[in-house]
Amino acid sequence: MDEAALRKICGTVFDIQHYSIHDGPGIRTNVFLKGCPLHCLWCSNPESQDPHPQLMFRADKCTGCGACIPVCPVSAISFKEPVVQNDRAVCTACGACVDVCPNEAREIVGRMTTAGEVFDEAAQDTLFYAKDGGVTLTGGEMLFQPAFSSAILQLCKKAGIHTAIETSGFADWHVLADILQYTDLVLYDLKEMDPERHRKYTGVDNARILENLKKMSDVMNCEIWVRVPVIPGYNDDKENILATASFVKENIHNCTQIHLLPFHRLGEGKYEQLENEPNGFSGTVPDDSYMETLRGYVRDIGIDCR
Repeated sequence: MDEAALRKICGTVFDIQHYSIHDGPGIRTNVFLKGCPLHCLWCSNPESQDPHPQLMFRADKCTGCGACIPVCPVSAISFKEPVVQNDRAVCTACGACVDVCPNEAREIVGRMTTAGEVFDEAAQDTLFYAKDGGVTLTGGEMLFQPAFSSAILQLCKKAGIHTAIETSGFADWHVLADILQYTDLVLYDLKEMDPERHRKYTGVDNARILENLKKMSDVMNCEIWVRVPVIPGYNDDKENILATASFVKENIHNCTQIHLLPFHRLGEGKYEQLENEPNGFSGTVPDDSYMETLRGYVRDIGIDCR
């Protein structure tokens, strides 16, 4: 496909983060795509799961002025003292209410855009990439929008920009294989090795995830970093950490490092803003000494762990 056609391919993003240093080498531009087939109990970006634009409502900022009520074209907003109430089943996330809210209590998260527009914004950061930095596609799950993701990556590669993807690997192999043609580095999430617990915590089985990781190592040349979110009380037991490291050691020859990512609370307020029903998850933040203990388990297997 020529460059002009690639630039026209559309998709949905919910954020573009500049000057990131956590999702690949060097200084990077992170593109967050909307839509994810997993529903992890601890997800820090719940606004990424639904592929469509959504309303974020900050009740603590709402004064109940009612300016949003008459402008809603589908009558999805009503007054419920002391604030307004949103009918999520009716709301189309058109944004009319956002424009009139005087208190910034409303925001639409997610916007339709083109691969060309995403690339143009990322390319403005080229000066900061130096030899190591580049563009990272994340989410959500970037494989959920394969044509859009592929187009962005191809545009980056044509411009000589280093590319990385952050993925759970939960997709048909042909989808992943196409994306990998234009990917220099894969940040591959392994959340839990036991299939039953994986399904309980994320909503899907991990068989396809593990199979795709092995195939990737067998037939592709891209570098792989395996990442494990550490969720105390869920997947942080020694057995799971050792099982993960052993699987990588035995099967993934081009994995150069494993990253243990400690749970954080930065996403908790987003569930309230989306007005989601509680999922029963309650997480604790692991301290540095505990993370160092887990790191020791991985390093004992003979893998660089960070």
